[in-house]
Amino acid sequence: MRRTLRAGLAVSLFVSASLATHAQNDRFAYAITDVTKEGSSWSALRKVDLSTGEYTSVLFNGTDLATPVLDASTKKLLVQQPDARFGNLLQAPFSTGVAAAAYDRKNNRLYYTPMFIDQLRYIDLKTMKVYYVTESAFTGLGNMHNDEAKCITRMVITPDGDGYAITNDANTVIKFSTGKNIKVQQLGALVDDPSNGGISIHNRCSSWGGDMIADDRGNLFILTARNHVFQVSTETKVAKHLGAIEGLPANFTVNGAAVDGDGNLLVSSAMYGQGNYVVNPKSWAASSTGTASSFHSSDLANSNFLSTRPKVTTIESLVKAPSTLSSAIQVYPNPVTGNQFTLQFGKVPAGDYTLQLTDVMGKVILQKRIAVGTELQTEVVSLKATNAKGVYLVKVVDNTQKNVFEQKIVVQ
Repeated sequence: MRRTLRAGLAVSLFVSASLATHAQNDRFAYAITDVTKEGSSWSALRKVDLSTGEYTSVLFNGTDLATPVLDASTKKLLVQQPDARFGNLLQAPFSTGVAAAAYDRKNNRLYYTPMFIDQLRYIDLKTMKVYYVTESAFTGLGNMHNDEAKCITRMVITPDGDGYAITNDANTVIKFSTGKNIKVQQLGALVDDPSNGGISIHNRCSSWGGDMIADDRGNLFILTARNHVFQVSTETKVAKHLGAIEGLPANFTVNGAAVDGDGNLLVSSAMYGQGNYVVNPKSWAASSTGTASSFHSSDLANSNFLSTRPKVTTIESLVKAPSTLSSAIQVYPNPVTGNQFTLQFGKVPAGDYTLQLTDVMGKVILQKRIAVGTELQTEVVSLKATNAKGVYLVKVVDNTQKNVFEQKIVVQ
């Protein structure tokens, strides 16, 4: 009996420790500001205290042309050549201004990209050395000078350690790895959820600019400069409009966002200098922090995540058995091109399964019986060319009619 209790206590402590990792650890956020409170060059790095709203002095001046710059891959000093048009102006680390940054707590780095320079960069926050990723362009969109649509204004790092960045027009989504070998991958465009109506993620008036945070499930939340909120699935790249932030001053544009220690969002503005605001993610209602003034901030970044995962008690986590085989079944490619996708069955019990494909209204578009007999068995599913492009739900049920897998796909 004593052994059982001791083992149970050990498991309970382990589970409690695991749940504690979802707590909000950062009591601060990095902020991109000007050197002065009234300026708007977005060239200085500071910290802002999430509880008091106070900003530190400048931690890094991104306009300093004498700052040594290293190659992220070789770690060797880069020799920069003057630009034919702009001379040495583009050689400063924060040249053309920064509106997108993401804090990598694990490696103690601040990733960022200048607004009109197509390059991923980061600051090693331990040494304050600057590194440029030179092996590939960040967006691959070519010349970005004075083209706001191509600018990266939203960037965040998700709980799995991957970074995501999105252009103003949401036609380019980028995923990048962090750590020793940085890999950059273009994922294509975001897709509007059918429920968005007239508020598109691509609309300049409502949906450009702003900042991006992640939740503890890896979803992205875009808060646009015009104060609209979209939830984005990194699997399907579908952007769902959640509403608009209420309670902000008329001239407040949301340009920075970070999750605070209470699970709310601190938002900053590049235009409004009379203090930051706190946003409740359950109601999307804003309230003043009470700070009389603050620096204009084009971006905020920390490693806290929005908590959306259902809370599980220790007892539930010990006794609750997996209800689905979702981790053993995969659908690819997603988005779907060429009117077909592949369903792969991993380590699932042999037997008969039924595939169902439904549209957003719940109408069954396709139903197919699949006999699974081997591990890693695949099934190619072909769609009729007449099926409309859009969002669909792939569902797999077993021979007891139990739902074992669900995933949204986008047909392009």
